Amino acid sequence: MGDIEEEMSTPVPRDAKIIESLLKSMGVEEYEPRVIHKFLELWYRYVVDVLTDAQVYSEHASKSAIDVDDVKLAIQTQANFSFSQPPPREVLLELAKIRNKISLPKSLAPGIPLPPDQDTLISPNYQFAFPNKRSAEPIEETEEEEPANADPNPSQEEKTDAQQNPTQRVSFPLPKRQKD
Repeated sequence: MGDIEEEMSTPVPRDAKIIESLLKSMGVEEYEPRVIHKFLELWYRYVVDVLTDAQVYSEHASKSAIDVDDVKLAIQTQANFSFSQPPPREVLLELAKIRNKISLPKSLAPGIPLPPDQDTLISPNYQFAFPNKRSAEPIEETEEEEPANADPNPSQEEKTDAQQNPTQRVSFPLPKRQKD
């Protein structure tokens, strides 16, 4: 109940009252308060766009100020590019009749045929690169010295780690393509 008292105590802007009266005149009795804010935002953005266009037209005509003709032209331009009327119903019915004369192809397999994996957006097409923990330490090798605790026969894992780059790679299948 505190919210209602706060709303009633704050004055409602004139533009918001106009939008409320427009909604009531159209038969809209229940709506969220955010609706008025959205309409106000749309209204202000439209006015700014029209006046900006009118200013451009006025400058193009080398006028010192915006006049009624500039505003009318800007409104007409906004109406032409922002709002479009759908074609008449008869035209749509005729187009539907023509389109529906062509029957759909019969599918050999049940369901919808899917494109190959390489042409889909959900196929794996990425690689992860993880830094190798052993490469963080500086490695100095000399041909003359060998550590005393070194294993004369290193295991297979150690050989492959030494042969790999300093990063450990985890791969997923990629679409077939030539490597650079």
